Amino acid sequence: MKILKENIKRNIKSGLTVSLISIPLAISLAVASGANPVAGIITAIWAGLIAALLGGSHFNIVGPTGALSGIIATYALLHGASNLPMLTIVAGVIILIAYIVKLERYLILIPASVIHGFTLGVAFIIGLGQLNFALGLQNISQHESFSANVFESIKHLNSISWVTFGTFILFLIGLLIFKRITTKVPGAMVLALVGIILGYLSDAHIVSFSLQTLGSKFHDLSFHFFELPHLGFSFFMFNTAAVVALIAILETLLSAKIADGMTHTKHNQRKEVLGLGIANIVSGLAGGIPATAALARTSLNIKTGATHRVSAIISVIGVVIISLFFLGYFKYIPLAVIAAILVFVAIQMVERKHYNKLWRYEKTGFFIALFVAFITVIVDPVIGILLGVAISLLIFIDRISHGHFELRINKFEKGIIDYDSGVKLKEIKENGDVLLYSFRGKLCYINSRAHVERFETNLTKYKHIILRLRGVHFIDTDGVEALDEIIDTIEARGQQVILSGISQNSLNLLEQLSSGYKKLKEKGLVFDKSEQALSFLGVLIHPISLKQ
Repeated sequence: MKILKENIKRNIKSGLTVSLISIPLAISLAVASGANPVAGIITAIWAGLIAALLGGSHFNIVGPTGALSGIIATYALLHGASNLPMLTIVAGVIILIAYIVKLERYLILIPASVIHGFTLGVAFIIGLGQLNFALGLQNISQHESFSANVFESIKHLNSISWVTFGTFILFLIGLLIFKRITTKVPGAMVLALVGIILGYLSDAHIVSFSLQTLGSKFHDLSFHFFELPHLGFSFFMFNTAAVVALIAILETLLSAKIADGMTHTKHNQRKEVLGLGIANIVSGLAGGIPATAALARTSLNIKTGATHRVSAIISVIGVVIISLFFLGYFKYIPLAVIAAILVFVAIQMVERKHYNKLWRYEKTGFFIALFVAFITVIVDPVIGILLGVAISLLIFIDRISHGHFELRINKFEKGIIDYDSGVKLKEIKENGDVLLYSFRGKLCYINSRAHVERFETNLTKYKHIILRLRGVHFIDTDGVEALDEIIDTIEARGQQVILSGISQNSLNLLEQLSSGYKKLKEKGLVFDKSEQALSFLGVLIHPISLKQ
């Protein structure tokens, strides 16, 4: 009990600060997701509470986020906002299945370029999705395609409300200035309050201009802990739910990892995935929308002094109390202010340093990120991720298919006279007596042909060739067949072939399947170390010329 009191004392400031910023963000992100604003509050309460109690991080704040809003909005537009709670439940179940099969171990298969591209695309979806609110456009026809909706808004630019647009610009600039001046006081919290006052003055006709408010779009903003969800199930939601689950896991683990770096702690990855799954199921049952860890709110939680998960629990209690007594006032917040908050969120989602790094060190990844962003915006977020992963996988396979190698050219009386490594043979100017060819990495169906072709078209100048397998950490049946083919090719030219440095993993398969290995073994041409093979051939060996 004493420890609990101490934790409450240490974390009450951070918890209350997070609760103040969570309400305007939950409302804004729910609107961006095509849901009722109250669904955002419900998500912040239930998903936030369950994740805080059951999760593996002491610092993550879970709730509605921008990373998911693009996917959710597209789904709500196509299938109706009433189906979002069921989508949330299905996503939660998929996360639990991912927990059971330990899927989080395999998420490294999704390259950072795809994640950054998806995030950029979602940022554009959030930003461009605010055109109607930011410009004061009303009664605009809605289409199934996001891009069609953007073009529809552009077609009605002649109906722009300059007062609304001016309000949007002023509040957006205010948010950017707040971020530059201080990170301790969240700009969204302060400017949401200013917006509520401005919206009230507009509704009461105290000021001469009129602003469209949240209450004019959503008439019922009364607080309740849950809404009875529509639980109609259909198979079409599986694809979207799977992507929601995937992004939720990635965002949550990334946020927890960054929090670890800020606090010099270590979260429990398995518990964090479990807590996230249950949090989404409970959120859906309560009528909420999909949730994941929010990096901005998590960072704020840490920067304002959080030391324990009690901070997240206090923030949920704060959201409940504030919503219970003050949610009704949020009906006065202008839609232009909500647009400014959401565009600010979109800007914060895109970190320039990631794209600078990709441009400098991995231009292919940079263009993949742009491609994923384009498909996410123009076609569909789900398609964007799938195509990005597929293209990245094909590029990766192409890179490793060249067959990495290392070779040393030796003369009997001189030892090593030339060296080469990589995936492309350079021109060897001086003929040698012995070629030491080292396979690197994998020897399998993906890259075995590259090694075979290298011996079929080149490497014909040497009397003896030592095939070194010390660097092979994986070999399959195609690799074994390729090795036999290489041995046959070398021997057919009248060159002597020797094997050396075979690891235990490779040895087991070679003993069972390789006719070339068995033939060389019978001849005494298989050695544990390359140095032994070179000595057998009479090559001068320098003391530090080889790493065994």
